[in-house]
Amino acid sequence: MSGHSKWATIKHAKGAADAKRGQLFTKFIKEISIAAKMGGGDPQANPRLRTAILKARGANMP
Repeated sequence: MSGHSKWATIKHAKGAADAKRGQLFTKFIKEISIAAKMGGGDPQANPRLRTAILKARGANMP
C-alpha cells in the first residue's frame, strides 16, 4: 500500500535497483584492481586495464 508517502512506494524498487547496481560496480572495481596490479596503472600501456575501464564507463560507473 502506498499510503501518503511517495517515498514508501519508491524505496523498495530503488533499494533493489541500487543493490544490483552496487554488485555490478563491485565487479568492475575488482577487474580494474587486478588489471592494474598485473600490468601497471597506465591504461595506455595496459590493454587489460583499458578494457576494464571502458566496460565500467559503459555501465555508467562513477
